[in-house]
Amino acid sequence: MFNWGSRSGARAATGTAGEDAALAHLQRAGLKLLERNYRVAAGPSRRAGEVDLILRDRDGTLVFVEVRARADASHGGAAASVTARKQRSLIYAARHYLLRHASPPPCRFDVVAIDGAELTWLQGAFDAG
Repeated sequence: MFNWGSRSGARAATGTAGEDAALAHLQRAGLKLLERNYRVAAGPSRRAGEVDLILRDRDGTLVFVEVRARADASHGGAAASVTARKQRSLIYAARHYLLRHASPPPCRFDVVAIDGAELTWLQGAFDAG
């Protein structure tokens, strides 16, 4: 189902193929893409942040999506790799993105985990609180 690339550059190829697959899946579910690979530079006391995909759901909810792709489910699988540190980085970038809205819409954080050929969409995977 996915072309994971060769051993050299396999990590980047896995990420790109995973994002492409996740985006296609989410768009088939009715979400609309707003941004891809939204990046925030590091602040004085913060690391940089990035959100793989930012979409709008049918009900107007902004959906910040982290895509994790692994060639297989060894080492805990793709979903398990979204650590608390990664979540903080995503929340930081999402808050930055929301600064462009005078009245921010409802938001949620989803994870699309891809282990081999299996794609799992975890809606509301974690909270910003």
